[in-house]
Amino acid sequence: MNLRHKTLLIPALLLSTAAAWAQPAPKPENLIKWRQSAYQVIAWNTGRIKASVEGAYNKEEVIRAANTIAALANTGLGSLFLPGTEAGKGWHDTAAKPGLFTDSQRVGELAANFSREANELARVAQGGDAAAVKDQHGKLTRTCKACHDDFKASN
Repeated sequence: MNLRHKTLLIPALLLSTAAAWAQPAPKPENLIKWRQSAYQVIAWNTGRIKASVEGAYNKEEVIRAANTIAALANTGLGSLFLPGTEAGKGWHDTAAKPGLFTDSQRVGELAANFSREANELARVAQGGDAAAVKDQHGKLTRTCKACHDDFKASN
């Protein structure tokens, strides 16, 4: 790359970076929609694994589903639970209890447990052992239940 191209590239990068930082904060209803969507994808993939371990085991299906769950578990879903999203409507009314926004220690603990078990499920799925996947799937779903018990209002 010659000097002229570098001279043009640097201001362009600075402008694009400034434009990204100037983006307005997402609307609360969008944050609620995004987190509802992410958790629906997790639920769908959890169901795919459950169906496979309870029926005809399909290793490739389980690997895809487990990898999807692990990917979502590691995206920083907590950033979708910002102040101003305690109540409101995304695709439907939020079911998050107010404590989710105030008990950061417990929320952090539950989120870490979910990520750890999701990552382990993705690892175990690679081995193809249906019994091991079923066991790890149970551990993962218990992390989901723990969070629901503490922080999800019943609809």
